[in-house]
Amino acid sequence: MGKRVLDQVSAAANGRSFVVTNRSVLAIAVPMTLAYLTTPLLGVVDTAVVGQLGDAALLGGLAAGALVFDVVFTSFNFLRSGTTGLVAQALGRGDELEEQAVFWRAVLIAVVAGIVLAALAPLVAIAGQWFMSAEARVSEAMAVYIRIRLLAAPFSLINYAILGYVLGRGEGGLGLMLQLVLNGINIALCVLLGLELGWGVAGVAWATVTGEFVAMLLGLAIIGRRFWAAPRLPRHRILDLSAFLRMMSLNGDIMIRSFSLLAAFALFTRQGAQFGTVTLAANAVLMNFFLIAGYFLDGFATAAEQLAGRAVGARAAMQFRQAVRLTLFWGFGLAATATLVLLLGGTDLVALITTSEDVRAVAGNYLAWAAFTALSGVLAFQMDGVFIGATWSRDMRNMMLLSFLVFSAALLILAPALGNHGLWAALHVFLLVRGFSLLAILRVRVRTAF
Repeated sequence: MGKRVLDQVSAAANGRSFVVTNRSVLAIAVPMTLAYLTTPLLGVVDTAVVGQLGDAALLGGLAAGALVFDVVFTSFNFLRSGTTGLVAQALGRGDELEEQAVFWRAVLIAVVAGIVLAALAPLVAIAGQWFMSAEARVSEAMAVYIRIRLLAAPFSLINYAILGYVLGRGEGGLGLMLQLVLNGINIALCVLLGLELGWGVAGVAWATVTGEFVAMLLGLAIIGRRFWAAPRLPRHRILDLSAFLRMMSLNGDIMIRSFSLLAAFALFTRQGAQFGTVTLAANAVLMNFFLIAGYFLDGFATAAEQLAGRAVGARAAMQFRQAVRLTLFWGFGLAATATLVLLLGGTDLVALITTSEDVRAVAGNYLAWAAFTALSGVLAFQMDGVFIGATWSRDMRNMMLLSFLVFSAALLILAPALGNHGLWAALHVFLLVRGFSLLAILRVRVRTAF
């Protein structure tokens, strides 16, 4: 009984030791938004470098290889988000040793999974070629890209763990610096190896391997130096079986959630293809607007992860509610701004992306649907952050599966009746159900958690 009282007093003290303010939200959200925006920039540079070689097959091979790679690595997103939630909770409890233990458990998983992926690179390349069923030269370029880039798998996954730890501690500035180093080296070497030295697709892939390796070394050096000055962590604490099982359960739920999200976007793309090539192309252009808005919203979702996780660890209900309110306030403000910008300037942005008059005309017909996806999706992004930080992964998984089923039903009903308008309406239904279903569960979870 005495120990329980001491634990409660300690938790209360931890809860009072931090406050959630606009400044604390923005200190995480702003640098991480900038960091996330370097990712599409990297994709643009990769495409531009290979595009300068004037060979459509190489460009197709790069695009196909990047798609296969993204699908494979979606399975391991949990190493970032799961680590963030667990570290944030340990920080909230004031358990410095558990922060270290969570990090090293994530690194162990990353090393084992990364080595297996690197070893399976030839098989992944063959599977990718079979799935894409592209012409011979496209398949050849894709295989080159996959075989080289998967050599970076251990480095990439360790970088997920590093970023998860850094964000779990709310160090958005350090996260930004590490991402700038990773993507900056990648971009510079992409131009040097791919274009200047004429290595093409292989050069782009080797640039990624090098960027991931250097960023990993830098991240491990920074964190290792910090741990060296901290209390020593017993080895048995890292290898705690129950903690490993908890991490794997959390990771499994996040993996299912990620694949359900991929499946929804794949269905959206497939259905769009049924309306013809021009409509498919117009939808692809407009989806870029949603994805770019998503990178901005991800910054506030990351702030929600850290602040909500820390509040749960500290048993601090007031700070938890404040984190939810403020990240939602800033998220809606940003989403409304993005929607307004797209409504006013979307036509000009479409013209920048494509020169096809047919695609421009069709995209204009559906521009409003794309513009409002930021507002429809903001609650889903923010709730994902809250639930990841609180490690309520089972609820997040279940609500994602429910949303996917509702989306599929909406697609079957609305697309035949309303054509491409129905397709976009179904996407809005998906985003709204994701957000509001998690919000409904949140009310129950808060009552039991605190």
